[in-house]
Amino acid sequence: MTPADLIHRVVDEDIEYVDYRFIDIQGTWHHFTAPVSQFKESVFKDGVGFDGSSIPAWKEIHESDMLVLPDPRTARLDPFFKAKTLVLLCDVIDAVSKEDYHRDPRSLAKKCVEYLRTTEIGDQAYFGPEAEFFVFDEIRFSNPADGSSSVYSIDSMEAHWNSGEESELGNLAFKIRAKGGYFPTPPTDTLQDYRAEVARLLEEMGIEVEALHHEVASAGQCEIDMRYGTLLEMADKLQWFKYVVKNTARNYHKTATFMPKPIFNDNGSGMHTNVSLWNGDKNLFAGKKYAGLSQQALYFIGGLVKHARALIALTNPTTNSYKRLVPGFEAPVNMAYSARNRSAAIRIPTYSDNPKTKRIEFRTPDPSCNAYLAFSAMVMAGLDGIQNKIDPGAPFDKDVFFTSARDLEGVVTAPMSLDQALDALEEDHDWLLKGEVFTKDLLDTFIDYKRREEVDNMRQRPHPFEFELYHDC
Repeated sequence: MTPADLIHRVVDEDIEYVDYRFIDIQGTWHHFTAPVSQFKESVFKDGVGFDGSSIPAWKEIHESDMLVLPDPRTARLDPFFKAKTLVLLCDVIDAVSKEDYHRDPRSLAKKCVEYLRTTEIGDQAYFGPEAEFFVFDEIRFSNPADGSSSVYSIDSMEAHWNSGEESELGNLAFKIRAKGGYFPTPPTDTLQDYRAEVARLLEEMGIEVEALHHEVASAGQCEIDMRYGTLLEMADKLQWFKYVVKNTARNYHKTATFMPKPIFNDNGSGMHTNVSLWNGDKNLFAGKKYAGLSQQALYFIGGLVKHARALIALTNPTTNSYKRLVPGFEAPVNMAYSARNRSAAIRIPTYSDNPKTKRIEFRTPDPSCNAYLAFSAMVMAGLDGIQNKIDPGAPFDKDVFFTSARDLEGVVTAPMSLDQALDALEEDHDWLLKGEVFTKDLLDTFIDYKRREEVDNMRQRPHPFEFELYHDC
């Protein structure tokens, strides 16, 4: 849709407001709104101004003027606002130089696709993320600055811990055991109508949904799968997905979270990510090697494996991510690859022999990531593997979770903490700088922000479990 088409649309459909949205390096959406009387074709050329110094890890106050440049192809109506509002996703540009802002994740993702084309390896990367999430009936947490307490409390009518509790309506049982939530029917599954409403809203917005179901964990873990798309398209859709999931939950008087590990001793939320490279209508990952892959696909896997510890800083970017990435539990932490095998970090799905379906599934990422950065980093790691013909080694066709340490010797493992992942990214990042896709400034800013605001703040705070361990020492 062109800018002129959108100008006509706001008139023809009686749209009242235009909402401009952009994303920061943390993955948080920001927005501001203008009446349609201010919506001119010039905004697509000149942009709309805002204060960049108020966005975390962006501009200093003495250089705060920035512009958002809306992308007319991203226009969608917001399904939650009372006033009819057209939403446009935006790139961020510097108000003085008029160049793309190098800390803008969406602009970075566009540069990644441009770089892919310059390599002449392919012209497009396709992604299919499977973002799991929890829907709770209540969540409370408090960390007062005076240091007097640190508490959280989660509740869900589905949760096994409520099997013996009284309620105003009476306890009707049908609770979900820990790790027992995969594909139950109602009345055990209480969230079918909620998921169906999320899917309905997404479909109305032009975001195709392939499946929706309860996930493994107790207490309302869900998954709704969108149809795959190009790197930029899928990162945009994932932002809308999170927005619709959260706001629909609020309308149901519930709360949704993409936090990777909110519940101890139960499954966490991952974001298994399917990826393939294409050149025109040819899937470059289809071939006659292991599991129907091409040699390029195996080299791509080699790049993921080689750079995995640094890559994971971008695909699993929170301290909570490493409560999920624990050896011996459900999340894949060993960077082995294998057909069908869900215990391997890199799985090759085998549902179909059609070459167009051939892809790899990177199972380590979680939905706390900024998709623009994470997807781009995955492509850059894989391209480095192809360019340098990095051999991924032999496939690992056994249950990795129950394999001896001796058999896993030499297999790359995920970092044990965000701090370790950031160290790895600091040491191994030249592959991200190719084509000026990522910049040293963005990576330094990301690493510094994560260490200062998350790692150091977590390190300084006593944990409630420490009182159980050490109060009587």
